[in-house]
Amino acid sequence: MTRTFKGFVASAILASSASLVAQSGAPEIAFDSNADLLQTPVTGPNAVFVGEVGGVGQDSKGRIFVYTRTGHPYATLADNRTFQRGGSRLLVFDRTGKMTAEWGQDVYGFNAAIGLRVDPQDNIWTVDEVASQVVKFNADGSVGLVLGRKPEVINVRPNVPPPGGGGRGGAPEGRGGAPGGAPPAFPPGGPGGGRGGALPGAGTPGSTFSRPQDVAWDKAGNIYIADGLGNNNRIAKFDKEGRFIRQWGSTGSENGQFRGVKALAIDAAGNVYAADLLNKRIQVFDGDGNYKSQFAGIGTPLTMCMTTGATQHLYISHSGDPDGMEDAYIQKVTLDGKVVGKFGSAGRMAKQFGLANSIDCRNENELLVGEMAVWRVQKVSLRAAR
Repeated sequence: MTRTFKGFVASAILASSASLVAQSGAPEIAFDSNADLLQTPVTGPNAVFVGEVGGVGQDSKGRIFVYTRTGHPYATLADNRTFQRGGSRLLVFDRTGKMTAEWGQDVYGFNAAIGLRVDPQDNIWTVDEVASQVVKFNADGSVGLVLGRKPEVINVRPNVPPPGGGGRGGAPEGRGGAPGGAPPAFPPGGPGGGRGGALPGAGTPGSTFSRPQDVAWDKAGNIYIADGLGNNNRIAKFDKEGRFIRQWGSTGSENGQFRGVKALAIDAAGNVYAADLLNKRIQVFDGDGNYKSQFAGIGTPLTMCMTTGATQHLYISHSGDPDGMEDAYIQKVTLDGKVVGKFGSAGRMAKQFGLANSIDCRNENELLVGEMAVWRVQKVSLRAAR
């Protein structure tokens, strides 16, 4: 798994353990799973191996889209900047899990997959944390919109073993970690050191992202970006054409502040739910960014998915250790923060989860769960809570 993601989860665990205790009495939800859903060519010139699953989603036709770190990253040194590309791929499967296509080969913004969502119009949106870009693919696979701009410089380690050993020579910093293989350090107070804006971590108004993590939409088609795990701690709002409207958030633990905006979800009334990773809570805002409420007791929220039925719920993934191998599960939560139940445990076997970084809940009782540590997508079928 990538050092950046692992380091962030480790910091979240050190921040507090109180919310983990609160979940010990949550009722179990019985479920079945298919841990061998994806079928890719594994031999020959077209062999594909699914790597760290940054995001998974399903459209109305049943097609499954997987944005995964399974490519070949490389960088070219130009006169005044480093051009990095590759490292992630967007794979397309039918409803049975058979791979049918690949979209966006050699897209400039495919570096380190961290998220994927399918909007109500069946457009596919990829979120890349190294390119700091969000790309919309139309339902036919063409590029419809690009938000964000790739950094002018992406640090690349020398192609020699760093002092002290460890690491992977030549790997971009965003994928290989710090020299010597050590996890990266965060600025004082956690992520979000600030680079403009009224407060540290508030970000520069517009679409210059710093390790964005998620994307969501309201009924009007306005676009919301979780930005993110880098220098910014904000939510940025754009209209459906990609024009910047407003932003809110900064670094901290007060109402309306974040220490890692990891995931977003929007309910039928247009309220915006934000997973505040290091603060271990979900904050709720109206569509203009006005703070409304919050709830905790949900562990360390890695991702969320909002159901679309008459009574909406959130599915929230938790990991209580850096690898997701000792403490992990997924919870079903009401919109006011009550845990209806939880399911799964930490591990590599079926019905276990290793850093569940993406959940698709188009069907409330049949979920797709993408895992970073175990390199797979599980199809989860829920039964009644007990």
